[in-house]
Amino acid sequence: MAGIGLCWSSNLTLPPISEKPARSIRRVSAALIKNSSSVEEKKTSLSIKKSEGIFNAAKETVGHLKGIKWSDFWTLNSWVVRDYYRLVSSVNALEPQLRRLSDEQLRAKTVEFRLRLSRGETLADLQAEAFSVVREAARRTLGMRHFDVQIIGGAVLHDGCIAEMKTGEGKTLVSTLAAYLNALTGNGVHVVTVNDYLAQRDAEWMGQIHRFLGLSVGLIQRGMDAAERRSNYNCDITYTNNSELGFDYLRDNLSGSRGQLVMRWPKPFNFAIVDEVDSVLIDEGRNPLLISGEASQDAARYPVAAKVAELLERGIHYNVELKDNSVDLTEEGVALAEMVLETNDLWDENDPWARFLMNALKAKEFYRRDVQYIVRNGKAFIINELTGRVEEKRRWSEGIHQAVEAKEGLKIQADSVVVAQITYQSLFKLYPKLSGMTGTAKTEEKEFLKMFQMPVIEVPTNLPNIRQDLPIQAFATARGKWEYVREEVEYMFRLGRPVLVGTTSVENSEYLSDLLTDRRIPHNVLNARPKYAAREAEIIAQAGRKYGITISTNMAGRGTDIILGGNPKMLAKEVIEDNLLSFMSQEVPNIETYGEPISQKGFSKIKLGPSSLGLLSKIALMAKYVCKSEGNGWSYEKAKSVITESIQMSQSLGTEELEKILTRESEIYPLRPAIARAYHSVLKDCEAHCYNEGAEVKRLGGLHVIGTSLHESRRIDNQLRGRAGRQGDPGSTRFMVSLQDEMFQKFNFDTEWAVKLISKITNNEDLPIEGHAIVKQLLALQINAEKYYFGIRKSLVEFDEVLEVQRKHVYDLRQSILTGNSERICEHIFQYMQAVVDEIVFGNVDSLKHPSAWNLGKLLNEFVEIGGRLLAEPFADVREEALLLSLEQIHGLSSINVDKFSLPNFPVPPNTFRGIRKKNSSLKRWFIICSDDTTRRGKYTGSVSLLRKYLGDFLIASYLEVIQESGYDDTYIQDIEREVIVKTLDSFWRDHLINMNRLSSAVNVRSFGHRNPLEEYKIDGCRFFISMLSATRRLTVKSLLHYWSSPMESEELFAP
Repeated sequence: MAGIGLCWSSNLTLPPISEKPARSIRRVSAALIKNSSSVEEKKTSLSIKKSEGIFNAAKETVGHLKGIKWSDFWTLNSWVVRDYYRLVSSVNALEPQLRRLSDEQLRAKTVEFRLRLSRGETLADLQAEAFSVVREAARRTLGMRHFDVQIIGGAVLHDGCIAEMKTGEGKTLVSTLAAYLNALTGNGVHVVTVNDYLAQRDAEWMGQIHRFLGLSVGLIQRGMDAAERRSNYNCDITYTNNSELGFDYLRDNLSGSRGQLVMRWPKPFNFAIVDEVDSVLIDEGRNPLLISGEASQDAARYPVAAKVAELLERGIHYNVELKDNSVDLTEEGVALAEMVLETNDLWDENDPWARFLMNALKAKEFYRRDVQYIVRNGKAFIINELTGRVEEKRRWSEGIHQAVEAKEGLKIQADSVVVAQITYQSLFKLYPKLSGMTGTAKTEEKEFLKMFQMPVIEVPTNLPNIRQDLPIQAFATARGKWEYVREEVEYMFRLGRPVLVGTTSVENSEYLSDLLTDRRIPHNVLNARPKYAAREAEIIAQAGRKYGITISTNMAGRGTDIILGGNPKMLAKEVIEDNLLSFMSQEVPNIETYGEPISQKGFSKIKLGPSSLGLLSKIALMAKYVCKSEGNGWSYEKAKSVITESIQMSQSLGTEELEKILTRESEIYPLRPAIARAYHSVLKDCEAHCYNEGAEVKRLGGLHVIGTSLHESRRIDNQLRGRAGRQGDPGSTRFMVSLQDEMFQKFNFDTEWAVKLISKITNNEDLPIEGHAIVKQLLALQINAEKYYFGIRKSLVEFDEVLEVQRKHVYDLRQSILTGNSERICEHIFQYMQAVVDEIVFGNVDSLKHPSAWNLGKLLNEFVEIGGRLLAEPFADVREEALLLSLEQIHGLSSINVDKFSLPNFPVPPNTFRGIRKKNSSLKRWFIICSDDTTRRGKYTGSVSLLRKYLGDFLIASYLEVIQESGYDDTYIQDIEREVIVKTLDSFWRDHLINMNRLSSAVNVRSFGHRNPLEEYKIDGCRFFISMLSATRRLTVKSLLHYWSSPMESEELFAP
């Protein structure tokens, strides 16, 4: 709807607000925004005239707003937000009433809300009251009251939209509103963050509100066992990160029994709030979640291929395409490689070297140490390009990770084969209701609308944004850019202003660090190296202090605000640790685990009051005594843990309560309460210090942010800019780019004209220019990069939608088997058996031709082969001629006895269809056969249907008979049936995933034949899937019949 320009008159008078906030405008507004996706798809800009039809329809829906000039609206977003203020007014009106309630009365509101829901009220009826209750609970538990704009943010989330809120506007607190309201249904709410640290922080911090109101709060963390996960998923509100959620879903669909499931089956998904939704659904959208098993590949080939790759020269033996990370061998390269490897064909199936060599070349050209990965403890770990964090559990697939290990001379881990996979887009589409929060989503609204039907609503800031975004400076060379970055940092340092420098890699952050070190400028570095990453929260807490210089890789998902003057809570914790750790432990901390001490040079010293100094001195003596009394003292880890626990205690207990504990337990040296009491005192001193220093930093101009290159997306750059000017603070940003930056090289953008222009203007290629024309051109290049990556994500989603349908069918089938009762499993097996019989019949008959033209001999052989010894004996004397004679006899019959039907002169099925359920099952299958309109209708359709019924009944009756004769109890039989079905399905699904991954690579070649790769993928993928299901049914039936006719260990049925 970008083409619609609306204005809202400043003297607009809204109609009176009823007790229940009006929902009609919001619904229409959301619908209008969602409908805009179809407009965007056609890439047509709507004019005001073309929009009149839409707005006329909206006027009819909200006709009670008489007197409003629709041409006076500002923007569609403003219209939606202004309607949300009606809800805000209702929430504010309830606040005085709720403040008078006691804690017990406020907590009882949760029970009241659930009772009202059970009586037929909806969440919309409760929204204003529920939001007001959460606001009051937050004020009492955290001392934080939701601003009006945060109420709007909560309403946006509840409506299943994306709330775009600037950095520092309190997205974490906003999530509590929608989470509490939707948790009242009892179906579970997932609050999804981007890492374990944020999930734990939010569960402990915001969880206080929910627990106060009587809701259960769960937390999913790496390393938890199945029982812990199951318990946490069953809570009203569960905090987790996106990868843990995805892997739990995949693991549940690989589990072998109902007892191994951890999520809320059969409906594990209800409502999710995704923090940093753009990072999860867009940036991570290109990386599917994979669960892999080891494959039997020759690991010795990787080092050999790495050596050959070193011999090959780029431009002579191979060419590269940086944009899509592809490598093409030239004829000279193929000849040299075949000579060195002593093979006649790199693509020989019996001696395949091509895959290993291509991966080695990709590792050489595209995967750089300290950029894409980091080497630690003899292993290569991936660095997330967007967050700058190390991802220890993630590995590149298709042999790339092994190629990187070979390049670095590391131990090569086994090749992997995919056993389960899903993309984040497919995962979050499973939620009936989905919402998200981020500071930067508007530039990607088109993608959110197209992929997820989620509008992006810009929530106003609580205070005006006064940040100054300085013009981009363009340099011809990287050398000139880095010199100017150093000079600007040095200039700001002399002023005393804090500076945050954003870099794109570990390599660049350390290069700039060396430049600043040469100039003796104190600074802190935050990147993927363990010595820095371990102190991430502390480094960011210091970044807003006077003279604070911080160099960081990408800031997406850091989760900690940069507060001008410093974060008093983090500083208080540092003071406690600095004063006590040396008394509590003599162990030297491991820098790899606990990080390198933060540089304090340049920072003003925090002045502690007499009370704080006295308490710290007393605790130091107490700690020394307690540790000494326990023998060799504490480990550094235990000492840190005790301090952390003590600080958590201080957050839940007031000063008076701690004083009482200290008095009561004075004789036993209560170390933890003493540390908690000291933290209270130190925190007050730190708050005073940070307030004064923050005021001084504001007078100097606030935080200055420097971006050292443009990202492939404007959104990522905006995330960095958003670190300055939070909550109305002053601040400034500056981006410095070089035409030698990776983005321009990667996309082969023609920047020669810009280099000549800069050199012509400045007579020095190391000097920058800030002209509007060149900046406009650079931003246009960035938009082209965005379009390219959008195209990739769009293509991936379209391809994954094919697999998504298949995955849903398989996983739904799997869960119905695992969670179903004996009757459902039995019915499922009957359906399998009838389907196998139908496939055999349809493969050998033609209803348009006389039975003499049918392949009856093959039909009998296939049928008997399915049942093995179980069918071999009764059909031992049956011949093709006898079957033909029987079919001729039944042709043209006007009526039959369905209950006891059998082919003339053929073995009679065992009499096992006794009881109402089994007879109903038999009749139901007959009705399905008779009403089957998927088969060709012909003169002999009746004979085909009777043949299908007879063979299906005989197979099922024989199975029931052999089970009854086995003498096993129903529970054991059900367990065997469930295990056989699930293992067979898993085995074929695993092979199907491998085939589909190969197909997705192969169909791209077909585009040279002017065929659409996506359509080819859909057609062949559908064919593969049908074949997979058919093979699954056939092997399941054969395995069950063979098992019960000659019992064996069920594990022997399936080779791994």
